[in-house]
Amino acid sequence: MRDPRVTNMAKVLVHYSLGIKPGDFFVIRSGEVATPLIKAVYEEALQAGAHPEVQIRMSEINEIFLKNANDEQLQYVSSLTRIPVEEADACLTILGEVNVRALSGVDPARQALRSRATSELTNTMMKRAAAGEYRWCLTQFPTNADAQEANMSLSEYEDFVFEACGLNEEDPVAYWQRIDAEQEELIKRLDSVETLHIVGEDTDLTLNTGGRRWKSCSGKSNFPDGEIFTGPVEDSANGYIRFSFPGIFRGQLIEDIRLRFEDGKVVSAAARHGEKLLHALLDTDPGARYLGELGIGTNYAITRHTRNMLFDEKIGGTVHLALGAAYPATGTRRCV
Repeated sequence: MRDPRVTNMAKVLVHYSLGIKPGDFFVIRSGEVATPLIKAVYEEALQAGAHPEVQIRMSEINEIFLKNANDEQLQYVSSLTRIPVEEADACLTILGEVNVRALSGVDPARQALRSRATSELTNTMMKRAAAGEYRWCLTQFPTNADAQEANMSLSEYEDFVFEACGLNEEDPVAYWQRIDAEQEELIKRLDSVETLHIVGEDTDLTLNTGGRRWKSCSGKSNFPDGEIFTGPVEDSANGYIRFSFPGIFRGQLIEDIRLRFEDGKVVSAAARHGEKLLHALLDTDPGARYLGELGIGTNYAITRHTRNMLFDEKIGGTVHLALGAAYPATGTRRCV
């Protein structure tokens, strides 16, 4: 018997987050471990009159590919990989791991090469989304591996995920609409601010957001959600920052990250763990050393660090920064 919270989650994802309409070409991407949610979303999308297509990727395929592919294969982007971004009206990516450390033995340089090869698709996705041609959402299905990573039992993690998604509310859609209204009030206050100064332990960083648009995240592109963000002026970041929580890239942790910026660019970087991967990512392309996002977490139902960025960047009262591609909707001049 299906967990009624999964059914409820599928309804919110299909009708609220992605606004699936009759005739939509809708791609659902995930691993087989998320089958209960995949089936619920697929069924709901059919009832909505869409044309859903499911892309399942076996849990160990990515590890095999990254470890064994040659450089030409790492840089090849197939038509099946392009379709969800270039042709679909909407795409849902469901996270859920069998082994969160599956890529820990992969050479960071090989992962960076693959990232460079797919950066064009990221740019296309952002441009289509900004033009209103594409709706996308990233969500999480609770699994044992993700629960272990968060230091919880599976049942505890399920409760955590569904609570963070607002699915225990009488009307989850009304809940996220209320969050959106509250966040719009914060945005009104920040719209008049040009310079932000972030100060903390081993942190003293200034950056400029004048002329940029702040965006409210309230359950559309991420589920759960709960943040406001913008794209800082490209050459404005100066100073240094030390991150309290680790960065996570394809299941690999980069812990105790320290960055120094000069005129917007990362000029030095260090990490207690994962420094080789950090430097490989910074060298992905010229834009990888510049800030693409400044965000403020507003989801106070997320009260603990889980080593999952979908949740951790939204912890109420926290600030996060992202390097690389920026969202055109924020008014940035650079989206690659």
